[in-house]
Amino acid sequence: MRLTMNEKQSVIKAMQERYQRASKKRKQHILNECCLATGYNRAYASHLLNHYQPAAKSQKKAPSQSSLQRTVRRFYDEKVKQALMPIWVMMDCICGKRLQPILPEIIPVLEKHQEIKLTAQTREKLLHISSATIDRLLAEERKSLAPGSRSRTKPGTLLKSQIPIRTFAEWNEARPGFVEIDLVAHDGGNASGDYLYTLDLTDVSTGWTETMGVRNKAQVSVCEALAEIRRRLPFALLGIDSDNGSEFINAHLLRYCEREQISFTRARSYRKNDNCFVEQKNYSVVRRNVGYARHDTDEELELLNQLYRYLRLYTNYFQPVMKLVSKERDGARVRKKYDRPRTPYRRVLESAEVKKGQKERLKQEYESLNPAQLKREITRLQNELIDLAAKKREVQPEVSAPRKKKVRQPPRTPPANHPWRGFVFGKNAADKPAADKPTKRA
Repeated sequence: MRLTMNEKQSVIKAMQERYQRASKKRKQHILNECCLATGYNRAYASHLLNHYQPAAKSQKKAPSQSSLQRTVRRFYDEKVKQALMPIWVMMDCICGKRLQPILPEIIPVLEKHQEIKLTAQTREKLLHISSATIDRLLAEERKSLAPGSRSRTKPGTLLKSQIPIRTFAEWNEARPGFVEIDLVAHDGGNASGDYLYTLDLTDVSTGWTETMGVRNKAQVSVCEALAEIRRRLPFALLGIDSDNGSEFINAHLLRYCEREQISFTRARSYRKNDNCFVEQKNYSVVRRNVGYARHDTDEELELLNQLYRYLRLYTNYFQPVMKLVSKERDGARVRKKYDRPRTPYRRVLESAEVKKGQKERLKQEYESLNPAQLKREITRLQNELIDLAAKKREVQPEVSAPRKKKVRQPPRTPPANHPWRGFVFGKNAADKPAADKPTKRA
């Protein structure tokens, strides 16, 4: 076995003094031993034994008194972190680039509903904090739980020729109303039997997202859910783009779109990025809030739709989104530029295509909403869904998997420290006395 560099240096140091004091004949024996141990040739080994000097360890300069004072005294101290953390959790643990632009809007809303109480100094710091500082302060608290997923889309081929193809690059409509739709399966990793789905609809222009649970992926169920979602939209539904699943590529939905004069297009087969807008919401809205457990009962369907009634308000009014403005490729590097993060609600208000009366209705609804209360209701319903799924797994026998077909086991119940399981956002919680320990840099 070959020696490491440190071990070879130790061998040279051990033999060096003995070699330099030995006679010429004795030096030959020592040199043979060194070459055999280290693998060096005789000329190099002889040079090391005569001239090798260990590198002196550099002495670190003691920090000055001024530098010590500078590292201890921090502008964004523990009090700022303690004030920021409940706001960050209430905003669904979004990144600093999305959280920082909305802080001047969300802090007055929370103060209006007496959810937080900040000192003047802490409030001023939060209003001027940068996105990088937010990510650095919250680095220890940021945890990700992202189990894998599996597609349950089965192609529908009968009507493909009647529905034109549109790719994501052709979605350049600046007006609200052109949407992408998709189904998210709640099978818990076991595709046997019937289970619930979520119909996810995302507007391309504003990012406005609507979700609704359906009993299965039957044509009638999906079409009825789409009609219900259409009544909730704050703008007219002008166009629909879907994948090639049979739940969308069918005569029922095609007749509905023709009757209501709605443009109906589909993506290319096996090109998920053609539906990139709704695919992103499948995770950030559906999976992050519902998870990957199996839901297949009427009671769970009712709870799911109750959750979505609160989630639509929370997502569209208080969750900022960033839209890609440009993308440039320089060799292997890709530079992406995004616009200023804004909520879908703000983007709808900025659109000239939305009627004035509809904007007034949205403003009135926004003034009546308390984001912290919405988050508490969402967490309560999430916990009920999790508990129902856990009890069901304890009572029902496990479904045997067919031969030569692996069935992914249902995910475990989230731990007690997961944001779903213990969300606490009490009044005045943001201004509790802070600990003395300095904030650790990421």
